Amino acid sequence: MPVRSAVHSYTNERLNCAQSILKAFQEQKNISADEISAARNLGGGKADNGTCGALHAALSLLDDPEKQESVRTSFVEVAGSAQCREIRAQNLISCVQCVEVAARFLDKTDH
Repeated sequence: MPVRSAVHSYTNERLNCAQSILKAFQEQKNISADEISAARNLGGGKADNGTCGALHAALSLLDDPEKQESVRTSFVEVAGSAQCREIRAQNLISCVQCVEVAARFLDKTDH
């Protein structure tokens, strides 16, 4: 189950939020270890426009703009924002919860 795998990668393997999403979907999306390693630069608000790394990674795995928008909208409803700094400032959900939410919506939307 990708959601559980993503949370495990974040909490036990010490991967960042973006890496955790990519690793959880590695087999089904054919993601290389190098791509997961490169995603170390996307955590902590360093993804494009300060987007949450977990959300950024989830969106990068979807080709369909409608599915991307669905995941983004659903994520923002739970997290309060798509921006890492805003999510942390609002303190509605933790980083590990961002990983869980992004993985859950990606898994649900991509089937």
